[in-house]
Amino acid sequence: MTGSPAIPARRVRVIHPGFGATVQDLGRPGHAALGVGRSGAADRRSLCLANRLVGNREEAAAVEAPLGGLVVEFDHHATVALTGAPCDARADGRAVDVNAPVRLAPGSRLTVGIPYEGLRVYLAVRGGLDLSPVLGSRSTDTLSGVGPARLAAGDVLPVGDLTAGWPAADFAPQRALPAEPVLRILTGPRDDWFTPESLAVLGAEPYRVTDQSDRVGMRLAGPELRRARTGELPSEAAVPGALQVPPDGQPILFLADHPVTGGYPVIATVHEDDLPLAAQARPGQALRFRPV
Repeated sequence: MTGSPAIPARRVRVIHPGFGATVQDLGRPGHAALGVGRSGAADRRSLCLANRLVGNREEAAAVEAPLGGLVVEFDHHATVALTGAPCDARADGRAVDVNAPVRLAPGSRLTVGIPYEGLRVYLAVRGGLDLSPVLGSRSTDTLSGVGPARLAAGDVLPVGDLTAGWPAADFAPQRALPAEPVLRILTGPRDDWFTPESLAVLGAEPYRVTDQSDRVGMRLAGPELRRARTGELPSEAAVPGALQVPPDGQPILFLADHPVTGGYPVIATVHEDDLPLAAQARPGQALRFRPV
């Protein structure tokens, strides 16, 4: 008696990794006591949408490609979706839609262009990327080095079977990204370390995203946030969205790969639902904070 024929392995080959593409899922929460942050997709909303469009479970691993530039090749019949920052994308030279499932034949090569707005593009493949999980996640943590390395030309990514049925939609139109994002903030826990004028300025004046920004955090430039107290603050737990203020008074917005502790006072925290907007802000772009 013979068994069922083996299902051929399915793989994605990286031809060009773009500008620092990584593998991301929803991260590894619950390990801060071990000094390991959550990591995961910087724009979790776009990752989940990409997975839904190809019929994956939302936690399936996909590629996060900042500023696009990604080129990959498929050795199997594949269903893929691109979400996040809108961009021109092509499969074997023909234009393909973003925010929609795309069917590709074996040997197809997908090229992701540089976004014309926003920052991070997400590529989901039906079945999910099946790399070995670390602490329950396949995410690359660029700060701690936990998880797979950044993608490089020649990498071969196995495709798994983390599906949840066939795609239920042919297209998922998305609102245009705002030219000047407004991020809701909850003041504290160390707002008492700052002058009342600083709190007023934070909620009234724009801040510019500097080029010293990555998955760990965004360094912002704008009106100085002056302290009402001097001295040093012992390290405290930190969360995604924390606005930490170093002595120069220019805030740093913690993103997905932020450290789990910090020694500078946190004046406010961005609402978790607005972190996807923050993750799509490009260097040079202005944003505002709105206390709630």
